[in-house]
Amino acid sequence: MQTALTFLNQLKDNNTREWFQEHKYEYEQSRSVFIQLVKEILAAMAPFEPELSELDAKSCVFRIYRDVRFSKDKSPYKTHYGAWIANANKSLVWPGYYIHIQPGESFLAGGLWMPPAEQLKKIRQEIDYNGHKLHEIVNNTTFQNFFKDFSEEEKLKTAPKGYPSDHPDIEWLKLKSFTVSCRIKDAELSKKTFKDTCIEVFQAIKPLNDFLKTSIE
Repeated sequence: MQTALTFLNQLKDNNTREWFQEHKYEYEQSRSVFIQLVKEILAAMAPFEPELSELDAKSCVFRIYRDVRFSKDKSPYKTHYGAWIANANKSLVWPGYYIHIQPGESFLAGGLWMPPAEQLKKIRQEIDYNGHKLHEIVNNTTFQNFFKDFSEEEKLKTAPKGYPSDHPDIEWLKLKSFTVSCRIKDAELSKKTFKDTCIEVFQAIKPLNDFLKTSIE
């Protein structure tokens, strides 16, 4: 992944259309390296996530072009590579796995980000009924080796409607996303074992994704 890191570092300092066009070859080379990584990860995930076996690696990778219409930052390009791995028929509203490659800020993640209201309602209901299963997942040693807790992005300050403030899992019920992530150092990205690291992390996430799928199916 050193090729990708080198290009992204250069892009960060030269985020213009003119520079990008002059270095289109380097971009294509670095992107192909990232796509190949995703392809290898998909193949390695097949034994424990067979529903993902038909995914095309390219379709999992996000575009590098930014939508600047409503942003104060008019930089035309993202300075990272990202890939979302989830059931092709469910897309972004289905639990999945995420790879984020950015110099000094790379991470691996998974779960379900900001689900629609109806899905969120179902997840909260599942936590209310079967919270002990989620406790078993997050208290598992393998899970805790990689993750501390769920993201608290846009977490409610008070109990959601229909739940008492003293509910034993009230802090989870306040969540609006159910995602976990772990940081990856740049040095790890260039190791031959990085793909194996991704698989270990994603295997640790799978029980959480299974819980979420059960909740919203």
